[in-house]
Amino acid sequence: MVRTAVAGEELEYWPERPMSRREFLRWLALVVGSTWLAACGPLGSEVPGSSGPSGRQGQGGGDQPVRIGYLPITDACPLLVADALGYYRDEGLTVEKPRPFRSWAQIAEAFQARQVNVIHLLMPAALWLRYARGFPARVVAWNHVNGSALTVHPDVRDLADLAGRVVAVPFWYSIHNVVLQLLLRRAGLRPVLGGTGQPRPDEVRLIVMGPPDMVPALAAGQIAGFIVAEPFNALAELQGQGRILRFTGDVWKEHACCVVLLHEEDLQRRRAWAEAVIRAVVRAQLWLRQHRGEAARLLSREGRGYLPQPREALERVFSPDLEPYLQAGVIEHRDWLPPRIDFQPYPYPSYTAELVRRLADTRVEGDTAFLRRLAPGLAARDLVDEGPVRAALEAVGGPRAFGLPGDLERVEVVKA
Repeated sequence: MVRTAVAGEELEYWPERPMSRREFLRWLALVVGSTWLAACGPLGSEVPGSSGPSGRQGQGGGDQPVRIGYLPITDACPLLVADALGYYRDEGLTVEKPRPFRSWAQIAEAFQARQVNVIHLLMPAALWLRYARGFPARVVAWNHVNGSALTVHPDVRDLADLAGRVVAVPFWYSIHNVVLQLLLRRAGLRPVLGGTGQPRPDEVRLIVMGPPDMVPALAAGQIAGFIVAEPFNALAELQGQGRILRFTGDVWKEHACCVVLLHEEDLQRRRAWAEAVIRAVVRAQLWLRQHRGEAARLLSREGRGYLPQPREALERVFSPDLEPYLQAGVIEHRDWLPPRIDFQPYPYPSYTAELVRRLADTRVEGDTAFLRRLAPGLAARDLVDEGPVRAALEAVGGPRAFGLPGDLERVEVVKA
């Protein structure tokens, strides 16, 4: 059992049962694999070194370089833009070349092994990491909002057409899994997890699949659809392999998908370093909102190559024409007009609390007992350290610079 004091109250949570030998071997393989990939970087590249001149270790200071771990998806954009535009170095930080990983399992294990110290991670996975695994990870900012969609084979016209078929999610602990199961239940379908064989007519089989593998699997007929972050939905559209059935931001209004994670030790012992990192990320998010077309060019394989996808796919994500989706009924909540992806850093406590409640009703593999013992309000205060991001917001003009309310309060809106 782990105890932690929050605002004078004591929160208790239990790490999951000890790992079996099989689970330990799988964990070890993931660590070894992520170590190899982190060392190699993108295929064909040299071992990552410094991304530029060493920082002057001034006000940002600290005794360690910024070591970014990321999946090559649009969720990572603020971390990458802050590197590309030199914002970390502006804060006096030394930064190594960001290190790409292929799966959420790999990036989580690399973070736990301290191979990387700044990552973006699925918000539900951050809950799992801290409360199921007992790892001292803290959310320090949101990385982006919306930015995901349910993409299906062209022969799927509505949710009912997914009956008896297979749909891929990127991770059990993901907003994608939460939203997909909400949609399926609305359509009278029952999600079943993993396994083999043909699902029953009222079932949809969910499997975990790495984001880079989803479009090829859809093209090969191995799955009927997938729900994942961009730009894989845009890629499927451009290649004629799939069509978007629903945007996740049209189900949960302006939801967080990925968040910025730091180790608790870095927040306690290297506070100035952590605050400097967050100032750079917040500055990058503001730039992204104001330079969407330029961001697509900068990050794409034709630009700096942080992301392996073509500029055309990224432009479709950053600067979309929403009218075709409105006409096709893909966007149901016209009054929301959700941007395909947007950026704002403040981690609303209401979202964390609501997510804990929603996860309790979402089917995932493994032991979920920790969720039943986790009080939503306490989790919102214990998981998140919002001090650095509040200070960073003030440095760029306050919450209104991002179109946020001055009191940083909101009510969660979820309508499947």
